[in-house]
Amino acid sequence: MKPVNVFPSSGNFPQCSSFGPQGLVVYRRSLSLQTRVTLPITCCILAATAICAGPQQSTSPVAEIQSVLRAQQDAWNRGDVDGFMNGYARSPSTVFVADDEVRRGWETVRERYRQKYSDRTKMGALAFSDVEIKPLSPDAAVVLGRWRLARANDEPHGRFTLIFRRMPEGWRIVHDHTSAAKD
Repeated sequence: MKPVNVFPSSGNFPQCSSFGPQGLVVYRRSLSLQTRVTLPITCCILAATAICAGPQQSTSPVAEIQSVLRAQQDAWNRGDVDGFMNGYARSPSTVFVADDEVRRGWETVRERYRQKYSDRTKMGALAFSDVEIKPLSPDAAVVLGRWRLARANDEPHGRFTLIFRRMPEGWRIVHDHTSAAKD
């Protein structure tokens, strides 16, 4: 079998330089000055086109916060308290206000949820509604909304006000003030 020159050019002949894997002959040829200049420029243009034509790197804060709330609701409805807690900043300064009590720290908030909603029956099915998201700055937003738990014997519901901050891991709740309706 004869090697075939698949890169024909005038005056440059391929030279056998070594054997590659499985004994195949590897060829090298010297590149012309024009090729050495044109190739990097072409690569830069193609890379720039791919970057510009690619999807947007960041979405809007409102869409990102809506995604966090959807993930929390989905986790709750699977019975996954830890997944629900992923929406909160894992910080000792995270604040949760409910039942006339202030709790501080991600671990404290998580423990409150685990105790109050210790099984699927108590958790019910969570639904958020009437959610209003207002960005305050590029790294902060306030969220107002309603929550409702559909359970076998009752449907507790109420309102919440959340303060979200953009963290390295994404948007997270740093302050949660939740109230239950009296009816």
